[in-house]
Amino acid sequence: MTGASATLRNDARILVIIVARIGDTLLVTPALRALKAAAPNGKLTVLAHPKRAEVLRNLPFIDQLGAITKHRARIMGWIGRNRYDHAIVYGNDHALLEYALRVSRHVVAFRGSAKRSARKIDWLDEPNAPMHAVDHRALVLGPLGVTLSDKRLAYQVTSGEGVAAKEWLRSHFKAQPHPLIALQLVSFPTKQYRDWGAANFTELMSRILEHHPNAGFLLLGGPSDLPQVQPVAQQFGERCAIAAGATTLRESAALIAHSDLYVGVDTGPTHLAGALGVPMVALYHCAHPGRNLIPLQNPRLRYIEHPSTNAPGAAIEKTSMSDISVEEVWQAVSELLAGPVNVRKIHV
Repeated sequence: MTGASATLRNDARILVIIVARIGDTLLVTPALRALKAAAPNGKLTVLAHPKRAEVLRNLPFIDQLGAITKHRARIMGWIGRNRYDHAIVYGNDHALLEYALRVSRHVVAFRGSAKRSARKIDWLDEPNAPMHAVDHRALVLGPLGVTLSDKRLAYQVTSGEGVAAKEWLRSHFKAQPHPLIALQLVSFPTKQYRDWGAANFTELMSRILEHHPNAGFLLLGGPSDLPQVQPVAQQFGERCAIAAGATTLRESAALIAHSDLYVGVDTGPTHLAGALGVPMVALYHCAHPGRNLIPLQNPRLRYIEHPSTNAPGAAIEKTSMSDISVEEVWQAVSELLAGPVNVRKIHV
């Protein structure tokens, strides 16, 4: 680390720039909470990707939320320089860093591929050893003298969203399901190797109904997930409701918040479930070990890592998630449905 480290004043004006996917955006929330706690009389401004900023809406520790892209950053900040005392930039995009330098007296950023040298930048080197993603995002706090104690992800469902979610569920289930189980069957197209498979989810759902005949299933995802989601829903008829492609991100989050259990592969809604603190079973591929991604300080979590977590090299992505058996996932589900539990990794 180099540059002009400075202890954070309690009235500091702070800018945080995070242009990332849903999960990566949520993983920054513990650091944001710590920044506001360290500067309670200051102002915390967060600029996020226009399609991801909504996951940060209504968080009590963010004073101002806005949108930014690398293209928009090139024309921003030329008037009103040094409006912030400190700026934190996640990512290595040159345009975002240049914007931060225009509007702030002091910048913290990961070195990455950036070459610029400036006295008011604190460069952070990437750690040599793997670490949890929350701790990684919190490295930016070091130059400001801020420590991280609360590592929970943060997301806020509004009262209006909660009421709408209840109405949605009433209109999509003939009878109130108990338990209501939210399922995320699909990761995203570029990471299909993280999918557990529709057949495995189907078998799991059948197992759940054997023991909980009044259960209902909420199938989450986006429009591109429908080819995998719809055949599963058809097998269970009125026991299923499809939210995939029919709800916005925030509507989906509100539905998850009303669920008794969440089961999903490693993708955005799994991070949302972690932020909401619902009982959950999360499945992780060995290319992205759960130990570095699970929602921390969530007492109602079971997570299952693929048994080849330590597999070497490019062969990792060819490893099938189907190696995780339905029986292993069912055991985790049944324990959570039975009552309060503590976080535990399932060894497979």
